[in-house]
Amino acid sequence: MSEETQAQPAMLTLARESRGLTQTDVAFLMTQASGDVDTSVSQGYVSKAEAGRVAVTAERLELYATALGYPPNLLCQDPQVHGVGVGLIHHRKKASMPVSSVRRINALLVLTRIQLRGLARTARQDPGTVLFPHIEVDGYTPPRVVARRIREKWDIPSGPVANVIGAAEKAGALVVLRDLDSDLLDAVSQQQGNKAPILLVNNRAPGCRCRFSVAHEIGHLIMHQEPGVGTKQEKEADAFAAEFLMPAKDIRAAFPARLTVAELADLKRTWGVSMAALLRRAQSLSIITDWQYRTLTIEMSTLGYRTSEPVDLPLERPQAVPELVADLRQKHGISDEEAASCSFLLKDEFVRLYHDDHRSLSANTAPKARP
Repeated sequence: MSEETQAQPAMLTLARESRGLTQTDVAFLMTQASGDVDTSVSQGYVSKAEAGRVAVTAERLELYATALGYPPNLLCQDPQVHGVGVGLIHHRKKASMPVSSVRRINALLVLTRIQLRGLARTARQDPGTVLFPHIEVDGYTPPRVVARRIREKWDIPSGPVANVIGAAEKAGALVVLRDLDSDLLDAVSQQQGNKAPILLVNNRAPGCRCRFSVAHEIGHLIMHQEPGVGTKQEKEADAFAAEFLMPAKDIRAAFPARLTVAELADLKRTWGVSMAALLRRAQSLSIITDWQYRTLTIEMSTLGYRTSEPVDLPLERPQAVPELVADLRQKHGISDEEAASCSFLLKDEFVRLYHDDHRSLSANTAPKARP
């Protein structure tokens, strides 16, 4: 039996988690897909398959693939052999997010890397230069200094960053928007060695929050290559994002002598960050007192701005991946069927994720398990 026709246990787990399914769900869907009343797949079988205790081949491989909504050849890929292991993944999420949801999004990120790698290989695309150097944070190099160095390295002029996603792409990152089926996580990122970083951005996030979240993830990718204390790293990434988007030397002069809620709304239009982020920045730079910060926070809360701020900013949209997909069609004559195959997706899902104006529907398109 060849390696190519046998499912890899680690990939079975990743594929299942990417669909937000339990082992019991997969067993039910496999039984349903068989169309044979005498065929029953148990949760125990799925557990053994993911543990590598039973080989998944032939008809069982087809059933497994149907249940998960992926082509069989994806399930036969070994994440470690192909260099797409989970590795160190960073998130900008709320603490209340369930672990199962985090695992699903982590799996989506890894599978997105597989998809993009397959598309780039088919397009014979030059990976280009990746300008994400590792800069270790220490007493002499705090996050604000790291942010200044990156702005300089990326040739970002003084003042607001015109397009955060565009800046990340220009530096070699691959950014993909997805509906992550949650409002509790804005972005997730991963980099393997010197390869292009991958950022998965939640298209449910407001434009201003998306910009801060992407800057936050850039900070993680630059500063954090080893696991550490989560709270400490999150604070460092926030400090990086604040300086990256609102450089102290530039924004000090932008704050008026008397800061008001109306002024915060005007500054939001200019700097592309939330009113709350601007208020925190003014406090951290001692532009306003703690008393003024509390007073403005209470006023914003009374106006309902803690949950829905005025001044909607458009969501920034990636360009690099859509251009890659367009090149496949226009320059290389690759059909949707061929592109789907090389990205280890079924055609319908490939079109949803990579063509429909690059505004994907739900990333979870697997058949639904029993309620």
